[in-house]
Amino acid sequence: MKKKILVTGGAGFVGSNLCERLAKDENNDVYSLDNYFTGSKDNHVANVTYIEGSTSNIAELVSFKPDMVYHLGEYSRVEQSFGDIEKVWEYNKDGIFAVLQFVRNAGCKILYAGSSTKFGDGGLGRSASPYAWTKATNTELVQNYGTWFNVPYAITYFYNVYGEREIQTGKYATLIALFKEKMKNKEPLTIVAPGEQKRNFTHIDDIINGLVLVGENGYGDEFGIGSPEAYSIKEIAQMYGGEIEMLPERAGNRMVADVMSAKTEALGWKPTRTIKQYIEECRAKEWK
Repeated sequence: MKKKILVTGGAGFVGSNLCERLAKDENNDVYSLDNYFTGSKDNHVANVTYIEGSTSNIAELVSFKPDMVYHLGEYSRVEQSFGDIEKVWEYNKDGIFAVLQFVRNAGCKILYAGSSTKFGDGGLGRSASPYAWTKATNTELVQNYGTWFNVPYAITYFYNVYGEREIQTGKYATLIALFKEKMKNKEPLTIVAPGEQKRNFTHIDDIINGLVLVGENGYGDEFGIGSPEAYSIKEIAQMYGGEIEMLPERAGNRMVADVMSAKTEALGWKPTRTIKQYIEECRAKEWK
């Protein structure tokens, strides 16, 4: 019998890379549930069954009982969440409850992708934006629901993911992809003030390695997946070598977030890529 694995958000940046990795194992039947808010059909990969729709309707959309659910399909932008608060509530609050009910009825494990904003600025970051608050409180719900109803769970935390299939343009573009695009177009690299805010940029390959490992072997909270090296946004821009343009400070912008990866490392995970190496590779290939 093949193992049925459901990835919510499977057409997004992280989800599509996870689906691709899981689908390479012939013992897995991989399914994606995505509403295509930031996901794209361009991210579809071979040997994955795609279901279109909202996680809040998971019980109606998914007719089988999976052996494992990777719940990545939530709203995931800090600054933009102030203007998108209705979407944040629908995707992150209505969604998580429906997914937990579904997992309970299916009798399977859930891996929940939390947010490292929960740990930003000594814990103050958890309430700094609608996005951060919903993600932080969702981790508490997953923990309590798991205890109340004996649902096996693992909670992971990503730290500033970059790599293949990042969103490059528009309102929801990620920083590294945005800088790459601006360098290609010979445009200034825009930095939100003060520019000294530090981030632990983590390559998508390392994130996927951690997700698969925790999915198979991890139980409980605090499975951080992040590079130990922290750089300020200004330092990243300087690595690219482009002209820098400062933008006004924005709400919800945390200064630091401590990486908490000890439990993931105990399972055998370690980062294999660095952001400095990645930028150097991009410079050599694309705009030397």
